[in-house]
Amino acid sequence: MTAGSRKAPVERDLLSPLHRIVQPLPYILLGVATVLALLTPGQTSRERWGTAALVAVTAAWVLGMCTLPSPEWRRRSVPMIVYVGVQLALAGVLMARQPIFFVFAVVGFIQAYELLPPVWAFLSIAATSALVNLVPSGIPTNASWAILVAVVIGLQTLFIGWFGYLGYRFTEQTEQRRKAVAELEAAHAENAGLHAQLVAQAREAGVHDERQRMAREIHDTLAQGLTGIITQLQAADRVREHPEAWQHHMDQVKALARDSLAAARRSVAALGPPELEDSRLPEAIAEFAARWSSTSTVPAQVQTVGDPRPILAELEITLFRVAQEALANVAKHARAGLVVVTLSYLDDQVMLDVRDDGVGFELDAVAQRGEAADGTGYGLRGARQRLDRVQGTLEIESRRGEGTAVNASVPALAAEVSPA
Repeated sequence: MTAGSRKAPVERDLLSPLHRIVQPLPYILLGVATVLALLTPGQTSRERWGTAALVAVTAAWVLGMCTLPSPEWRRRSVPMIVYVGVQLALAGVLMARQPIFFVFAVVGFIQAYELLPPVWAFLSIAATSALVNLVPSGIPTNASWAILVAVVIGLQTLFIGWFGYLGYRFTEQTEQRRKAVAELEAAHAENAGLHAQLVAQAREAGVHDERQRMAREIHDTLAQGLTGIITQLQAADRVREHPEAWQHHMDQVKALARDSLAAARRSVAALGPPELEDSRLPEAIAEFAARWSSTSTVPAQVQTVGDPRPILAELEITLFRVAQEALANVAKHARAGLVVVTLSYLDDQVMLDVRDDGVGFELDAVAQRGEAADGTGYGLRGARQRLDRVQGTLEIESRRGEGTAVNASVPALAAEVSPA
């Protein structure tokens, strides 16, 4: 009880059953005691009026100090100590006039822990017990009787005070649990709002990622296929007078159209390049470079350095798409006489290097504007985005008249091997 003596009264729920009982109880007990006191025979009219006046003062004190003030006022220790002290004094005066007012005085037992800190509540119970046992019958003059009254007051104070303190602690813990539940509910509501917000943001991010994926796939497949078709049609137009050459270019157009249609279907289904379905990365790049060389008429050399080993499918797709983009740019812009594609397997990374001896370009212009003056450069941004998604890097070296080198690297994360 000592540890709790410094605490303020528990902030009780003003709509709780206990509070609804305690608040009107002083008026009920005071009213019952008043009726019985006024009906007691042998009183003069003046004595009855005096009792009624003192009852009115007591009721006004309870009303003005406990009933009408705000809950914040009733939670303050000092005003409540004053209130209970004056109420006990008034109860003592009323009992001195009519002992039946002990019925009102016992309200102090009930109000103690409801209004006061624990130590003050215990002292209030002791004072109420002394008042109830001493005022109606007077202070005992016999030593044995005095000891008996003292024992009664002590036991009464101990039992009422102890059980009142247990009730106080139970109410305090109940209020703490109620507050904890309210805080948990508020936190749950806040988390639900945050969850809804995160879901919306994730949905928006997913839509954005899907748009970026489709844009990259369209560029890496359809756009490049259409560019190849246009190139072959232009070449066919130049050899219109030579049927065999013209037919060769038209066959290339048909093949590119079929490949582009298949690539479009695979892009919608979010499938990887067909070259990687049955082949590993070195063979897939070599196969693609051979087809590219036949349509672009630019010789392409493919070489592998190190010990080729399977890596995660997403990493292989990323490097393949970078090679695809780099070769497409060579065909469209470089006017190169030779392209060398090197795939290097190192301990912790796999590197792809595509070098040409073409006309090159101003790298600063692409870096500053995101695209070159002729509107190209989107494919390089797409390649960089692909590599960023897999913790890879992209470096480009190019100068006018000195060709271009595209270097991409990804972590060498081994592919999971399915158990036999």
